[in-house]
Amino acid sequence: MMSILATLFIGLIAGFIARAIKPGNDGMGWIMTAVLGVAGSFVAGYLGVALGLYRPGQPVGFIASVIGAIILLVIYGFIKKR
Repeated sequence: MMSILATLFIGLIAGFIARAIKPGNDGMGWIMTAVLGVAGSFVAGYLGVALGLYRPGQPVGFIASVIGAIILLVIYGFIKKR
């Protein structure tokens, strides 16, 4: 339970940092930014477990969360342009 809460909290912060790092105008609100940050944190956690960097249930690292959020922001940008 605490690992999920930690992932949510880290994801919220990571989403805002990822949006500040990624160049360009995304045109989305802070709620969508937070949702993409949390999703990026979960994606980073899943990939970290799959690659053997984390154990299942271990909170995701902050840098991995920011990278995951940036990846999702880029994917969101491609989908939104179509």
